[in-house]
Amino acid sequence: MVTLDDKLLEKLEKLGMIKIDEAKKEEIRKDLSDVLGFVDNISSLDLEGIELESKNLKTPLREDNKENNPEIPENILKNAPNSKDGYFIVPKIIE
Repeated sequence: MVTLDDKLLEKLEKLGMIKIDEAKKEEIRKDLSDVLGFVDNISSLDLEGIELESKNLKTPLREDNKENNPEIPENILKNAPNSKDGYFIVPKIIE
């Protein structure tokens, strides 16, 4: 198991571009140690003879039906600050 010392925690802070308060470091060190212990337990599982069978899994999807409801664009455009002829009007950004 990986030991989370101050040097490793500082490296993780640097990689994550975060600053951990001194008061929270011990709590975070414990939480990360628990996560690493959990991952270590998963890594040590004996999966010999267990096959991944994703072929029987079905993903329930709905039909992709087009709705011709004229209220939908109207409802969307009514929240826009500026619109004209069914389009959003936005400030010009390219000269």
